[in-house]
Amino acid sequence: MSRIGNELIDDLDRSIIKFLSKNGRMSFTEIANQLNVTEKTVRTRYNNMVENDILEVVGVINPITLGIKMGAIIQLKVVPQHIDEVIEELRTIRVVRFITTISGEYPLLAQINVRDYEEINETVREVHAIPNVTATNVMVQMDVFKNTFEYL
Repeated sequence: MSRIGNELIDDLDRSIIKFLSKNGRMSFTEIANQLNVTEKTVRTRYNNMVENDILEVVGVINPITLGIKMGAIIQLKVVPQHIDEVIEELRTIRVVRFITTISGEYPLLAQINVRDYEEINETVREVHAIPNVTATNVMVQMDVFKNTFEYL
């Protein structure tokens, strides 16, 4: 896909993404009608964004319907030379949903989603068992007031 200035996408692409962010099952025809373009234009733009890894369409579940009602953020202190190994170990833990490096005293952050406090404790014990993790700070999420997939 060609760049427009420094951007990979243009206003039409953004508009298509906005519609799909609100309703991933919205038809290309309906989007085209809303944007006053042809269905072929929407389909072509969509395919280009998918092929260029700009857009990924996935089914998003409501975790509460699966009994996943708790969340926590775990900050990790790690021996600096072993951060990549710790990241690889974190990736193998089923309930870890998000891993990122951050600035500050704790260079790694992992977010978990679990069924209950007991599963938080089990996960923290599992994290503590990872070699080269020297300390953790666990923050239990109390209430979620916004959780969106709309970036535009």
